[in-house]
Amino acid sequence: MRRRGFRHVGLAALLMLGTFGAAGTLPAAASEAGATTPTAAPASDGVLTAMQRQFGLTEKQAEARLGAERTAIKVAPKAEKAAGSAYAGSWFDATSGRLTVAVTKGASAAQRAAVEASGADLRTVGRSARQLDAAKARIDKLSAPASVTSWHVDPAANTVVVSVVGAERADNDVQRFLAKARETGPVTVKTVAAPARTFAAGTVGGDPYYTGNVRCSIGFSVYGGFVTAGHCGQAGAGVSGWDGSYIGSFQGSSFPGDDYAWVSVGSGWWTVPVVLGWGTISDQLVRGSNVAPVGTSICRSGSTSHWHCGAVLALNETVNYSQGAVYQMTKTSVCAEPGDSGGSFISGDQAQGVTSGGWGNCTSGGETWFQPINEILNRYGLRLHTA
Repeated sequence: MRRRGFRHVGLAALLMLGTFGAAGTLPAAASEAGATTPTAAPASDGVLTAMQRQFGLTEKQAEARLGAERTAIKVAPKAEKAAGSAYAGSWFDATSGRLTVAVTKGASAAQRAAVEASGADLRTVGRSARQLDAAKARIDKLSAPASVTSWHVDPAANTVVVSVVGAERADNDVQRFLAKARETGPVTVKTVAAPARTFAAGTVGGDPYYTGNVRCSIGFSVYGGFVTAGHCGQAGAGVSGWDGSYIGSFQGSSFPGDDYAWVSVGSGWWTVPVVLGWGTISDQLVRGSNVAPVGTSICRSGSTSHWHCGAVLALNETVNYSQGAVYQMTKTSVCAEPGDSGGSFISGDQAQGVTSGGWGNCTSGGETWFQPINEILNRYGLRLHTA
């Protein structure tokens, strides 16, 4: 936000970035990002309230789940290293409150013991993560019709899940694609209600940031600017804030293939490690970018639908937009709407990524994908601004 005409109060009044939240500082390398330890501080009342509403929990249950998720985020990389070549994926089990790690039948006794010693539960499966990733990579090379929305590796099912629009499943093009996909390895088909789309929007006065006639949302602050979605603007495009004043310009942008960009900041604007809670919860500080496993809770802040929460459904999913495929996305059960593109996905105080697209809306529900934050930091050599 600019030094004059403050639009928000409290933490939001610190924001350099118009109406949408920002974040903080972390070294660009993913290994350095992963080194930041999640805070052990209790969650705010607003976060606990959101968790209770989203998942039907009591306050104590919400506190217990958030604590368990913080532990799972720390355990996940240790367990993967312990499993070695036998690693077949991991996910957070909300029922047990623990991270589950899958290993292949060929895992040695030492590997199994090391995984359990890391603090994770074990499950034995038939295929390794490397085998499933290879099958998905072969599907990535296929040409998918618009009615095929996405595909990802599901570690719990030990298969590749391909999502198609239910009403179009019998379409000849869809059937031909599925037949070719099944030739690559184990495939399970899931139906969804609508095709994938990005969440950019036309200009609406008084909302987040604009480039041309497109409105999007700011993701996270980095030193020198902020990160957002690539489909919101091309390199060199100028950006104005919620008040119409000039912020800076797109310094880098990639879409499709990826969906990320970063925007320089100047002209009286500045960055802080904050994501807006939009009055639903208190504004959230950002302290790092440790990756949240499948099954953990996650929340999103955006300029249209504001603050919503859900769960991580899949990692490394390929999304088939009409403009082309985007790879290595994370799928969530969080809703979003046009104008939310580029906005923040955060788990606890850990930045996760920027909103890309999805299907549905925040009235009827739906699913949303985000571009993981650490890939963006690595790609452009940026440092996340953290508290």
